[in-house]
Amino acid sequence: MANDWHELTDLTGTREFVVTGVRLKDSGVGISGEFELPPLAGLRYEDQVFVAEFVRRHGSIKQMERAFGVSYPTIKNRLNRIAGELSLVSVEVEPAGDPSAHDTLDLLERGEITAAEAAGRLRR
Repeated sequence: MANDWHELTDLTGTREFVVTGVRLKDSGVGISGEFELPPLAGLRYEDQVFVAEFVRRHGSIKQMERAFGVSYPTIKNRLNRIAGELSLVSVEVEPAGDPSAHDTLDLLERGEITAAEAAGRLRR
C-alpha cells in the first residue's frame, strides 16, 4: 500500500487533489463525496517519509544528519521548504544562519561552535 501512495504522490506532484470515495477494508462499507486530505498528505512521498523520520527522532537535527547522511544546513533547508508547503502550522522554521537555542546546543555538542559562541547566541 505504501507503493500505491508513493505512485499517487508521484502522479499528482504538487497539484491539489480531493478524494471522492472511502471504503473500509474487508467490510464493503463505502462512502462517496469529496474529502479534503490533511496537509501532510499533500506532501511528496519522500517528504512524508522525511517528516515521519523527523518526528520519530524527536526533532533532533543531529540524528537526522546521521540518518540521511547530510549536513545541518541541508536538513534545515529541507525543513524550511516543507514548512513552506504546509498550511496547517504557521510556525516558521528558523533559517540555517539563525539557529534556535536547541540548534545552538546541537552545534556546541558537535564541536562546531565554542562555548563562548553558544553563550553569545543564547543571550540574543
